[in-house]
Amino acid sequence: MKKSFLVFLNTLLGVLLANSQTGLWSGDLEVMGVKLPLVFHLDDNNPTLDSPAQGARGVPIQIKRIGTDSLSITVPSIRATFRGKYESEHITGLFTQNGFQVPLVLTPGEKTLHRPQTPKPPFPYGQEEVSFSNGDAVLKGTLTLPEGYSRETPVLIMITGSGLQNRDEEIFEHKPFAVIADALARNGIASLRYDDRGFAESTGDVVNCTTADLMNDALAGINLLRQKFNKVGALGHSEGGTISLMLGADNKVDFIVSMAGMVISGKETLLDQNHYTLIQNGYDQQTVDEYCDLLSLAFDNNNSVSQKLESSTLPAELKQNLRMVIQQSKTPYMQYFISINIMNRLPDITSPVLALNGTKDIQVSYEKNLGALSKGLPSNIHNKIIPLDNLNHIFQNCKTGSLKEYATIEETVSPEVLEIITQWVKSLNK
Repeated sequence: MKKSFLVFLNTLLGVLLANSQTGLWSGDLEVMGVKLPLVFHLDDNNPTLDSPAQGARGVPIQIKRIGTDSLSITVPSIRATFRGKYESEHITGLFTQNGFQVPLVLTPGEKTLHRPQTPKPPFPYGQEEVSFSNGDAVLKGTLTLPEGYSRETPVLIMITGSGLQNRDEEIFEHKPFAVIADALARNGIASLRYDDRGFAESTGDVVNCTTADLMNDALAGINLLRQKFNKVGALGHSEGGTISLMLGADNKVDFIVSMAGMVISGKETLLDQNHYTLIQNGYDQQTVDEYCDLLSLAFDNNNSVSQKLESSTLPAELKQNLRMVIQQSKTPYMQYFISINIMNRLPDITSPVLALNGTKDIQVSYEKNLGALSKGLPSNIHNKIIPLDNLNHIFQNCKTGSLKEYATIEETVSPEVLEIITQWVKSLNK
């Protein structure tokens, strides 16, 4: 009888443990000091993964339960896996992607973040769902229309920064493009924001595309807007700011808003970013210099970089990182991005330009990039080049500018930035 009871108890315990691994579980991946929240929906019928920081939701996953206390999760679309063990209200394990392993601890439920600027209905303006095409890419987006709009209403197409992002340019549940579109509409300015190709509701090749393809995606949206509006501008953030300037150099837009747009070369920008990140993560100057020298060789496709890497004195984790970078630098996207240097095209931009950068932006240097614009743009009474004190790369008021702050700051976009953009666009139509 006692033995039968123990068998029953063990069976019941196994069922309880298996059931406890279902439902909503979340945790933070920490890479180079930056936390990336992940949310797993461990539903046996339709299991999915959310990455709120990237605006990615409902990514299909595969679950394999191992015994009564462990599980293995595969995310085919990003070639990642997680293997964990249930341990007293936690699932503890390793997240693996492209050969890298990062500890990950999941806890029940999902953290909620306060984002007070995210627009909430009812709205004093209209919104339409639209689509437009560039070759095989079909871009889906939202056209925001102020009350009483006409052909004379100014309109902006909004272009996201690097990496796959949705139409709101969502990051850590901040929705900066939704906030900007709301501010524009309340000031009589229309806008179009859209999901990047191959992301959310949009389709298109993301493996072989380059910044030039992304520019042509935006151009397809501009052509759509020209059917309704006489004055079409481009508002771009980061890489999107560069694309906006490229469109201006090609005389495709009537005015430009560049938010932390890269003007110096892609190579110099990436070297600056890596230098800062390594210093912030505690590596000594000699290690940082050695890493960046090898990174520069990789960007130049120098055949000696692999040999020099293996004989270098770099820590193992930085060697592994560089091996990945060497492979990534050979992709069409990276080859094009590294070579971008919009400074050579600045004299061709005759459209009015509003360029904004935060003084605490650690991803796109305000001094180098705004300085290059000041020197290179033709004279235009409407041009405004403005460094903004204490703002980071995504235009939040901040303390350090570190990526670590993005999620913890409740502000999505500085009200000062919203005011500058809306008033500048309105001034062009007086």
